[in-house]
Amino acid sequence: MGKKVLFVLNPKAGKGLIKNKMLEIIDNLVKEGLEVTVYTTQHKMHGCEIIKSSAKKYNYLLISGGDGTLSECVKGLMELDAKKRPVVGYIPAGSTNDFAESLKLPKNMIAAAKNLTSGYPFDCDIGRFNDDYFIYIAAFGAFTDVSYDTPQDLKNLLGHTAYIVEGIKRVPTLQKYSMTIEHDNETITGDFIYGMISNTISVGGLKSLGKEMVKLDDGLFEVILVKYPKNPIEIQMIVTGILASDFSGKVFKTFKTSRAVFKSQNKIQWTLDGEYGGTHSEAVIENLTKAISIMVSPKRPKPQAEDTALHDRYKIFVINEK
Repeated sequence: MGKKVLFVLNPKAGKGLIKNKMLEIIDNLVKEGLEVTVYTTQHKMHGCEIIKSSAKKYNYLLISGGDGTLSECVKGLMELDAKKRPVVGYIPAGSTNDFAESLKLPKNMIAAAKNLTSGYPFDCDIGRFNDDYFIYIAAFGAFTDVSYDTPQDLKNLLGHTAYIVEGIKRVPTLQKYSMTIEHDNETITGDFIYGMISNTISVGGLKSLGKEMVKLDDGLFEVILVKYPKNPIEIQMIVTGILASDFSGKVFKTFKTSRAVFKSQNKIQWTLDGEYGGTHSEAVIENLTKAISIMVSPKRPKPQAEDTALHDRYKIFVINEK
């Protein structure tokens, strides 16, 4: 009996182009000797429900959708025993696809699907946020409601530009968040307009940090805090820094950590991977190192010879290896 693939797709993600590619993708998988079961998501968190109930029966999980679809599917994976989590293939089909950019996945859907059989597994860090999970970013403050408040039709029409258009509307309503952040041996107290804990080089289609600073499997998050501006000059410093991906100015606080605790006197709203993450007065955020395996393009640098564990997995999961 061939290896089995659970194919979970969001037919409404992006411009719905996956519907034009689905038969070719399935046909290619079948030709590789794989048995394919397809589910289309019908409502929010449906992907999570499908995976929690069914994914442990499969060798591979193929996901098609945007960052939100990928995130909810990963939440389902994290509810499974680590030994029963299938290897993940991802077809980026959303408006922005931030995490796919970090993984250097092909934008072509057929090519991305072929990673499942011609790529190799990359063990990726996942974030735990209290009792929830995120795959690439947890954030609070200014603009964090942009992604889920932006109409889907506008996302489909303008792509990541839609987020910028929607975000500009929020500039006059910047709010101050008084926070205490504890990490490692440091306690930070201050007023901020925005904060993000991330494992990505791209947020909303904009570069967040240089590629050399972000490693998706090092057990560390990159944290950026934007201080509340005291005058128009500091507002300009914030805008300039964000557009240039330069967070060295005095209006920013940055650090790396595997665990951080965010505390506020009042409950504040968070987003997880661009989706509503609830309101919290305390958020305990932890890095779960190399929690899932995602099949990535063979163009990525191959594992070093001394990394025997990953090298062994490579030989196991690449089908028809020559």
